[in-house]
Amino acid sequence: MAVPARRISKTRKNKRRSNVWKMDAPTLVTCPACGAYKRPHRVCLTCGKYKDREVLKIED
Repeated sequence: MAVPARRISKTRKNKRRSNVWKMDAPTLVTCPACGAYKRPHRVCLTCGKYKDREVLKIED
């Protein structure tokens, strides 16, 4: 048998459901050129390369 809709308050129901939407840490991969950690499918901010091409000119 179903429970009446107002049996549990909206606040209590939402508190129980709140753990579903926790943020995850961003995924990191190593850059094949320099070995630094970077986001996948993005330009490496350390060496400036993406898919073995120099996209950004990084000055030392």
